[in-house]
Amino acid sequence: QVQLVESGGGLVQSGGSLTLSCAASGMSFSVHVMGWYRQAPGKERELVARIAPVGGPDYADSVKDRFTLFRDNKQDTVYLQMNNLKPEDTAVYYCYAQFSDRRHWGQGTQVTVSS
Repeated sequence: QVQLVESGGGLVQSGGSLTLSCAASGMSFSVHVMGWYRQAPGKERELVARIAPVGGPDYADSVKDRFTLFRDNKQDTVYLQMNNLKPEDTAVYYCYAQFSDRRHWGQGTQVTVSS
């Protein structure tokens, strides 16, 4: 059974930093696309960043140059380092793993950025 366990969310002031972690189990981590979506209240879930088994990460325009996504295939963990956070980054952040047409989700972690 695939499990994605997120951690690292919290409350931070504008301009601050947080690093989210997503630890995977029950799957072949290295062959999956890994990434993060977020959903703010009243808004649709949007892709933040993703990284394929080979190659560099892709980012939403709204987080480029502020967020860094990287994966550790030895620890089966993907990280989202978030710098210069803004109030509009406030959302529930969801880790996901995808292989072919199968996608798995974590439970979500809340990130709140105060102004």
